Amino acid sequence: MSNELSPTLIVFVAAILLLQSVYLFLDARKRNHNYWLWGIVGLIQAPMPTLFYLLFVRKIFRKKTD
Repeated sequence: MSNELSPTLIVFVAAILLLQSVYLFLDARKRNHNYWLWGIVGLIQAPMPTLFYLLFVRKIFRKKTD
């Protein structure tokens, strides 16, 4: 068995990283956060940057005080 990665897997992983990076960049820019940082971090690994962004920057689980 070869230790080479299949080209399909490489394209799939690259597409996931690129889509994640674009989402983080655009959403952070819309919400006036450090969008260049989030865009670059989104290119490095998945899915931790998206989870950190949603939990700690967007604070999606905070209590609603109405």
